[in-house]
Order: sequence, then C-alpha cells, then structure tokens
Amino acid sequence: MRPILLFLHLASAIVWVGGMFFAYFCLRPAAARLLEPPQRLPLWVAVFDPFFRFVAVAVVLILVSGVAMLLQTGFAAAPVGWHVMFALGLAMAGVFVYILLGLYPKLRRHCDDCAWPAAGAVLNRIRQLVAVNLVLAACTVLAAVSARY
Repeated sequence: MRPILLFLHLASAIVWVGGMFFAYFCLRPAAARLLEPPQRLPLWVAVFDPFFRFVAVAVVLILVSGVAMLLQTGFAAAPVGWHVMFALGLAMAGVFVYILLGLYPKLRRHCDDCAWPAAGAVLNRIRQLVAVNLVLAACTVLAAVSARY
C-alpha cells in the first residue's frame, strides 16, 4: 500500500508544483509579452479552469496520502521533516483554496465585465500567491530530502 500512496503523493505534487512553475516562469512572461489585456486576461481564465480542477484533485490526494503515510508510521515515530512537510502542505493548500474560492471568481467576473484593470490587479495577486506557494514547495522538497537522510 505504501508504494501506491507514495506514487499518488509524488505524482500529485508534480502536477501541482510543475503546473505552477510552468505558469509562473513560462506562460506568464510569454502572455505578457505577446498579448494585450483583453486577450491575456481571458487566456488566464481559460488556463485556470482546467488547471484548478487538476490541482483540487492533486491537493486532496497529497493531503490524504500524506496523512495515510504518517498514520502508517505513527506521528510520534515520523521524522521531523514529515511534520514540516505536513505543515507546509496545509499552508500551500490554504493558499490554493484562497486563490480558488476568493480570487479566481473575481478574476472571472472582471473578465466577463471587460474590467481589464481590475482583472489585472486580481491576476497580479494570484501571481504573488503562486510565488509564495512555489517558495513553500521548495521548502517542502528540502524537508522531504532532509527527512530521508
């Protein structure tokens, strides 16, 4: 059972963090360079729609598989790094939920209303929070490798 849990955990993390990395470092600069706000901002809505569905599933799988592996080992017997990963994972999930339920509906609404400056401001806030989650993800990887060796 543990190999399946670990696979689900790692594959889900790759989907989530890899998607954030691609969006932040590849798609964002290209879209900003090539597209004006009336094209760029709806593009982000079109990208976020499927990406956020994948991430929502990934977040659930990461948390469930992580807790299951912690329970198999026992919280008291688990390395400190696992506890750090768990705390960072909860923080990252909280940031994602805030983006999904708090900011993303505003971005959609502003794009539907062609309110480009307002949509741009919301997208900028999402960008900042994605940067936070990328830093938290790097810290999580550091905790993971530190816990094993």
